[in-house]
Amino acid sequence: MANDASRDATAASAAHPDFQLVQASEEFRELRKSHRSFVFPIAGAFLLWYFLYVLLADYAHDFMSIKLFGNITVGLVLGLLQFVSTFGITAWYVHHANKNLDPAAEAIRGEIEQHDFDGAASRRDADGSAR
Repeated sequence: MANDASRDATAASAAHPDFQLVQASEEFRELRKSHRSFVFPIAGAFLLWYFLYVLLADYAHDFMSIKLFGNITVGLVLGLLQFVSTFGITAWYVHHANKNLDPAAEAIRGEIEQHDFDGAASRRDADGSAR
């Protein structure tokens, strides 16, 4: 029983990666850059589109109430396009994440699980010996 407890304690101490070292790695910086270079421009564009819709609804009543066919107005079509664009952006992000982000995240996770970023590895000297 005592051997199991000491083995579990040793495994637990070896399984705590140095997350600051992970965040400082080139792989993690590239992953964060890829994520941000997609998310921030798309979020900004969507917010502009959303605020344009709100401003048109508030200040361009005549334009938004133009009937396109039957009782379908420009405002109704633009409002429905808000939903369409939301689902489109979501699908686009899922595709981007599956293609670009997930493989990089899995590689980083693999390195963490192989203890490439554990505390002992971060304390090694340039010649490979432990401090």
